[in-house]
Amino acid sequence: MHQQRQSQIHVNKMTKSNITLPLLFALLTFIDASTGSSNVFNVVTFGAKPDGVTDSTGAFLKAWQAACGSAASATVMVPTGTFMVKGITFGGPCKSRLTFQVAGTVVAPADYRAFGNSGYWILFNKVNKMSLVGGTFDARAKGFWACRKAGQNCPPGVRSITFNSGKDVIISGVKSMNSQVTHMALNGCTNVAVRNVKLVAPGDSPNTDGFHIQFSNGVTFTGSTIQTGDDCVAIGPGTRNFLISKLACGPGHGVSIGSLAKDLNEDGVENVTLSSSVFTGTQNGVRIKSWARPSTGFVRNVFFQSLIMKNVQNPIIIDQNYCPSNQGCPTEQSGVAISQVTYKNIQGTSATQQAMKLVCSKTKPCTGITLQDIKLSYNKGTPATSYCFNAIGTSLGLIQPTSCLKR
Repeated sequence: MHQQRQSQIHVNKMTKSNITLPLLFALLTFIDASTGSSNVFNVVTFGAKPDGVTDSTGAFLKAWQAACGSAASATVMVPTGTFMVKGITFGGPCKSRLTFQVAGTVVAPADYRAFGNSGYWILFNKVNKMSLVGGTFDARAKGFWACRKAGQNCPPGVRSITFNSGKDVIISGVKSMNSQVTHMALNGCTNVAVRNVKLVAPGDSPNTDGFHIQFSNGVTFTGSTIQTGDDCVAIGPGTRNFLISKLACGPGHGVSIGSLAKDLNEDGVENVTLSSSVFTGTQNGVRIKSWARPSTGFVRNVFFQSLIMKNVQNPIIIDQNYCPSNQGCPTEQSGVAISQVTYKNIQGTSATQQAMKLVCSKTKPCTGITLQDIKLSYNKGTPATSYCFNAIGTSLGLIQPTSCLKR
């Protein structure tokens, strides 16, 4: 009970610290916009063509440079129409607050090989006090997926929208379609609010993560829909104070912390909360995953609350024996220390009989696991089951399937 109360206190503190700053930043942005600033830099003015064919990369970059150099708050405007843009980096820091407003559609080159080995399509690098608002970004990755599925010699693929080392950023109302690998990524960012985004790719598209975050602090991700071929949300090392709420996930692989322990010296993950979300037809619901390798990493103070599972293969899962194709780790044990993880008010149906699977490391057992008010049924009519290995914790309220935790 003490552990559960501590987890709830942690959530309350996180909610105050993580939501207040982004909302305050959003309010300031709204107030600034309402003053009717004339510093609007339309990409068409700089030569962009809304025909979906002409290369508008240079025009987009010129508009950005003009807005970024403005002494007063400025807006880069992408009007209605379809604009083709190749790999592009929008660099900062800028002189003043900046809004990137998209009314139309931005598409990638039809030939997926145009990106080479860059890893990025649209990159915002070291940009502070910025809002990315609206628009559709279509990476047109069908040819790239076909290359991957055929086992050909393909380029590594690019992330559609990436923020590196950004601070005080709002991403709102954006739609990303058909990413080559990841729709949207944050790396080394602080104080970011992501809200009402839609990330969409077919369920069989390979490695198309929805939202990926690592080495970032103070991020909120709310009111969004993700339908894709890999993790809806992938949480990597160095993630702290991350709040997800009102997520609709499916198809996809659910919300995953990890995979961790890729490297021996690895930063940990802490203070992560996922609440009020729905998983539909996903491979996993909530998952913590680490390679079976030595590691200095950790996962602690994680809270999964008020979740609905609809025909999910693995609604609740911890897997510390991740070792694809038994390459590089078949005789190892995960060194990732998992502690203080709470699962509360999780209900719905499992597509497999084993609805709850907590498989922890032999050398670093999971500790402080709390199960409270869990009701998961197997949709074939027979009772669901649970399986635990080296998982230590407590159970509160109704637990279905029966808890397998060690005390």
